[in-house]
Order: sequence, then C-alpha cells, then structure tokens
Amino acid sequence: MKDNILDACFFKDAIKVLNDMWLKGWAERNGGNLSYRLTKEEVEKYIDDTNNKGAFDLPQAIPDIENEYFLITGTGKYFRNMIIAPNINLGIIKIIDGGKKYSIIWGYDDGGKPTSEASAHLKSHAVRKKITNDKNRVIIHTHATNLIALTYVEDLDYRSFSKRLWQMSTECLVVFPEGVGVLPWMVAGTNEIGDATANLMTKHRLVLWAFHGIFGAGESIDEAMGLIDTAEKAANILVKVNSMGDIKQKITDEEFKRLADFFNVMPDKDIINY
Repeated sequence: MKDNILDACFFKDAIKVLNDMWLKGWAERNGGNLSYRLTKEEVEKYIDDTNNKGAFDLPQAIPDIENEYFLITGTGKYFRNMIIAPNINLGIIKIIDGGKKYSIIWGYDDGGKPTSEASAHLKSHAVRKKITNDKNRVIIHTHATNLIALTYVEDLDYRSFSKRLWQMSTECLVVFPEGVGVLPWMVAGTNEIGDATANLMTKHRLVLWAFHGIFGAGESIDEAMGLIDTAEKAANILVKVNSMGDIKQKITDEEFKRLADFFNVMPDKDIINY
C-alpha cells in the first residue's frame, strides 16, 4: 500500500511556499505557478503511475525531460486555495512519448490540467537539469510586487537592472552573482515566451518578465523561494530609494570585487569589470 502523498515532505514544502506567496500578496487571483521535478523514488513511494487520468499533448515536444515527473500547479487555480484543496489545485504529471505528451498520475480532481505557463516551466526545467547536472528541480513563478514595479521605470537591460539590485543589498551579489535575466513584455503562456525564458535560464536562475512577474530556479523549494525573496527585498529598497531622490552613496565596483573574493563567487563580467 502506498503512503499518503499529503504526508510527503516535498508536498508539505510546496503547499507552504504557495501559501506564503499568497500571504505576501504575490499571487492575486490565479497569478503564479510552481513546478517541482520529482525523483522516481519520490513518486513510487506515494503513487502508482500506471493509474493515470489520460495522456495529453504538449504544445511542443521536450525530449530532454521524457519520463520525468512534475508536481505542478493547475491552470486557473488560486494559491490561496492550495492549502484547502491540494488534490484539486495541484497535480503530478509524467512526460511521455518522447516528450510529446504528458499523463496525469495524481491530482486535478476537478478535471483540471497543468498551468497554462507549463511551457516556460518545462522548457526551463530541461535547461536547468542539463546545466546543473540534474541538481535544479524547482521552478517558481510569482508576481513579486516591487520587481514588477521596477520594470516600468528602470532600464530593462539585464546588466543595469541587475547592478541596481546588487547595490541595494550586500547579499544580492553573493546570492545571484549571474544577475537577473530580463525579458521585454511578451504574451504569457505562449511557446515564444517559454523558449525565451528557457534561453535566459541557461545563464540566469532568475528571469524577470516585464510588467508581469519573476521566475526563479533552484535545487529545492527553499532555494528557489529564497532567491526570489532576496531579489524582491532589493527591489523593495530600490522602489523606496527611487522615491527619495538622488542616491548619495552606494556599493562601488571595487567593493563588489572584495565581496566576491571573500565569498568566492564570480560576478557577471558584463555587469562589473571583474
């Protein structure tokens, strides 16, 4: 007999972080989504994947994630309801048929399907799986308020945007030394924005969609959420600084170099001449 998936640590972590984002005000209505690439062992302990709810086409084939399992939020679902009815608002899918299709092996009990932004998630997972030697397993997308606000007033060039965030908090360069990838406005849920996000994910763990929200990748839910939290805190400070007038002092490039040396990180050389 399989164990109850509601007792799984990864499941509890997912529910907690989804509720946290609702409480932070980053998940209005059905805004945001989360995906977690599960191991076969994690799935087998809780689910018989031969009992599936049908096979469905993916918009584009993603062969690099064939036979992978994903816990992923449902389309049109509200983060505020995840803690109340996880079996309706979440599901687990398996990528099959050479990456052309997926089967639902748990959840979406009201007949739902994965988030409409699954393309950006799954394509980004394929990239992060490859470049991190299978370590990155989590993608979080949320509507972090201050990061969105800054896309209206800051230059959308990733170099200047990233440096402005670095200058707001000492820990930012240490936490995301590769900077934040930035996309101009695009239609959400399309293959085009999925491809563009995955392309930036080859270099960045944070990808900002102008006027929309942020994507963060990590080895765990804590890491992905902590990454977004750090960038959003810096954005919050920058919003306040922008409202106060001219900046009188800030972290210099030389100080960034000292910081990078001490914490043994390599900042993006296009952001500072390191």
